[in-house]
Amino acid sequence: MTRARKPVGRIAFVGAGPGDPGLLTMRAAHALDAASLVVTDPDVPADITALAGEAEVKPAVGEPAEVAKALVAAAKNGQFVVRLVAGDVLTADPVVKELQSVSRSAVLFDVIPGLSATAVASYSGIAVGSVHTVADVRSTSDWPRLAAAPGTLLLQASSGHLADTAALLAQSGMAGETPASVTSGATLPTQRTVDGTLATLDGIGGDMTGPLVVTVGAGITQRNRLSWWESRALYGWRVLIPQTKDPAEEMLELLRLHGAIPQRVPTVAVEPPRTPAQMERAVKGLVDGRYQWIVFTSINSVRAVWEKFVEFGLDARAFSGVRIACVDSATGDAVRALGIVPELISADQQSSAGLLSTFPEYDDILDPVDRVLLPRADIATETLAEGLRERGWEIDDVTAYRTVRAAPPAAPIREAIKTGGFDAVCFTSSSTVRNLVGIAGKPHARSLVACLGPKTAETAREFGLRVDVQPEVAELGALVEALAEHASRLRAEGALPPPRKSPRRR
Repeated sequence: MTRARKPVGRIAFVGAGPGDPGLLTMRAAHALDAASLVVTDPDVPADITALAGEAEVKPAVGEPAEVAKALVAAAKNGQFVVRLVAGDVLTADPVVKELQSVSRSAVLFDVIPGLSATAVASYSGIAVGSVHTVADVRSTSDWPRLAAAPGTLLLQASSGHLADTAALLAQSGMAGETPASVTSGATLPTQRTVDGTLATLDGIGGDMTGPLVVTVGAGITQRNRLSWWESRALYGWRVLIPQTKDPAEEMLELLRLHGAIPQRVPTVAVEPPRTPAQMERAVKGLVDGRYQWIVFTSINSVRAVWEKFVEFGLDARAFSGVRIACVDSATGDAVRALGIVPELISADQQSSAGLLSTFPEYDDILDPVDRVLLPRADIATETLAEGLRERGWEIDDVTAYRTVRAAPPAAPIREAIKTGGFDAVCFTSSSTVRNLVGIAGKPHARSLVACLGPKTAETAREFGLRVDVQPEVAELGALVEALAEHASRLRAEGALPPPRKSPRRR
């Protein structure tokens, strides 16, 4: 009888880079996703360890030999173990010792590099050039060699090492007026870089926490021109997104690209209608040729109809012979995602009034059918239905979904909303305005208010809010761009503080 073989495990030493999950290599991300056990440095951000999927995540505890012993034992038990290292794998002396211990075992291992401290300089706008030296001064360092090294120094440290670093480099011959900078929260939305000199190193970075990168050298003098990460329009801004069922990932990513820290707060839950009979009759009418037009008023209305199609085993062919109109471009994009091109989109790309201005009147000679299907929310206004009737159409006004108020957010978020803890609030619909005020209260007057379209802005004003930003087109991307432009304009006028970037101190 043949015995079943034990699965063969292995160990991957993976560099997590300086902090931003987007800077992980593809191989590193794949390894994390496939791992059954992740043993991580304490400095690795939670956003990176969260990529480990179903793997068990443990901290690396003990001396290098002890950590290596635990890694080997897990691998021999058939596990795929990822040893997740802050920065680059082979630049950390304790991890090199772990690797040496693992190499003496029979376990397979590999190394997946991560970006080193030079990436921090790039994010800080510091040109280190082709000649530079990277060192970790949290362990023993050769200070005379560092002081005499050509080019720029990139030193990994903590705030407790700054005074000694400055003193020991000065004792080894480095001039006190040598430009220096300290960066905390490297490559993250909270990154902060402060400039000074070697002599003022402890003073400029003494209040910083967590892992720091100290840069010493002439490359720092160009930072005012090359700084890009901390100079973005919304850098460091906390932006509240009261959201509906739609996750608005595009909007979140655009906010991050402008440097903002978005915070989603569910305000609306989308639920099916209490009785499905009305929607079922409407879908049957689409198939039977009862309608000349279907008018979609939101992404949710598109989703509601499509879900009924799927339930009944239908597909896009059920729209054959029916003309499709959309109240805004975002809804039009949702229709196009189904492989269908709408015949009509609101003239102003954002409102019922804009759609009505271009919607054709019923012509009993040209139009074989006089009926329009209008699937929408239970709380929708009558503006669109009344306008279509005035144009001679018969309307089947159908409740496609219900919007209900979500549960209140956590107490710290409610407090931040009321006290101005958010720099801006982005409303994407009237219901998000009503429901945010209902579950968390009105945003503080110091928070900028951005609204997607005129109806949303009107509702915000009804609740006593000052509307600062409204894009010309009701698109999520346009809303973010308008907010960024508004912030830049206010900053240029001196009405806002500059992005969180400290002036050079000498």
